[in-house]
Amino acid sequence: MPQIVSNSPLPRIPKPQGIFDPVARGLEVIGDRWTLVLVRQLLPSPRGFQELRVRTGIAPRVLSSRLRALVSAGFVRSIAEGSRSVYDLTEQGRSLEPIVHSIGRWWIQRGVDDLGIDVDRFTETSAQSVLEALPFMVREERACDVDLTFEIRLKGPGGGVWSVRLHDGLCSVTPGFAERADVRYTADASLWCRIALGLVDAGDAFRRGLLMKEGGRDAMDHYFHQVSTPKSRCAGSGRAAGE
Repeated sequence: MPQIVSNSPLPRIPKPQGIFDPVARGLEVIGDRWTLVLVRQLLPSPRGFQELRVRTGIAPRVLSSRLRALVSAGFVRSIAEGSRSVYDLTEQGRSLEPIVHSIGRWWIQRGVDDLGIDVDRFTETSAQSVLEALPFMVREERACDVDLTFEIRLKGPGGGVWSVRLHDGLCSVTPGFAERADVRYTADASLWCRIALGLVDAGDAFRRGLLMKEGGRDAMDHYFHQVSTPKSRCAGSGRAAGE
């Protein structure tokens, strides 16, 4: 067969920065690997350099470079707190909060299953890290119109006390005892992490005496997504888990 040769010129390929694309242009500003991670860590409160290292695991040279870039871009400022300097978000930095939450919720609700994430790899996860991730893990359809407070008391390395409040589909987590807890959990910190991630069944841990539960019938696994669901988990909502 005769070869057909087109005389039409190839379309000109534009330069990316010349194209009006809000997503692409936005990522030019915030698309660095660590930008939104650091914004997420600074949303609750200002934090020092070492605390940011412990929370993120970022190498010191990289962290220093990223913080300088965020300060230069107007997302972060350095402020004095007693005898040390800490990093705080500016109003512009706080404007990124909806993006941070959208990414976190997508990863919990869709990304883990779709990408086949192996949850066992999170060997450095602390109870604090899991608890602070709970706002991303809320099942809005179950937490809507709910006003409920859980108190989490964790023993052993990484332990402490946290209050987890659900109010009309939103979750807030604060360190310390709850003024009024509807349900109180007590467990070892490392075990609780595995329960919260779905690697250990809450009902089984309760029956074995590893997880203590006081108060009402409501159970946390009814209101929060779990990253992994054990094959042994019983079918159903899990509302009564831990009773």
